[in-house]
Amino acid sequence: ILALAVVPLTWWVLWRTRFGLRLRSVGENPGAAESLGVAVYRMKYLGVVISGACAGMSGAFIVLINSGIYKEQQTGGRGFIGLAAMIFGNWRPAGVLVGSGLFGFADALQTRGDASVHALLLFVGIAAVAGVAFAVWRRRVRSIGLLGIVAAGAIAWYVTSDTVPAEFVYCTPYVVTLVVLAAAGQRLRMPAADGLRYRKGQVT
Repeated sequence: ILALAVVPLTWWVLWRTRFGLRLRSVGENPGAAESLGVAVYRMKYLGVVISGACAGMSGAFIVLINSGIYKEQQTGGRGFIGLAAMIFGNWRPAGVLVGSGLFGFADALQTRGDASVHALLLFVGIAAVAGVAFAVWRRRVRSIGLLGIVAAGAIAWYVTSDTVPAEFVYCTPYVVTLVVLAAAGQRLRMPAADGLRYRKGQVT
């Protein structure tokens, strides 16, 4: 519940407050932000502290509630999936929520029975057929072939089998992450200064 409440709160802070405007300006062009009197270093530190607190909250959930015990390698790569959710969400709160739901659903398949996962193949096939119809309507030729292959493969797999191998279920979250990022990578736009080193007084 707290994580869901953070989504609208984050949107409001980033797009409706002075602090959020300054934080986003530092992410886009720290030189211009500094020329307007923004304390760039302070904003960067605050951004790291806030994001670290959110990551710590998710880690505490895994240890205290999800499993009730701490052990090594407990996250199982979920940190990278969280990073992928942020990229898929185009660095925006609503998009991150959608990406987290998608990847979380794929991860939750590990707790379901083989029959449930097998039935999901039919859903994927139908969704891909709908995607083909949408691509034909929008005349996106490149998407038609890929979606057609996915639809045919999923439906054929569903018809010719009764179960899904356990190995496939375990690797599903990571495969979904790679496929979604590969498909959505062309329309993503990260903050212009993300990952770039900045020195006070530097002109960008």
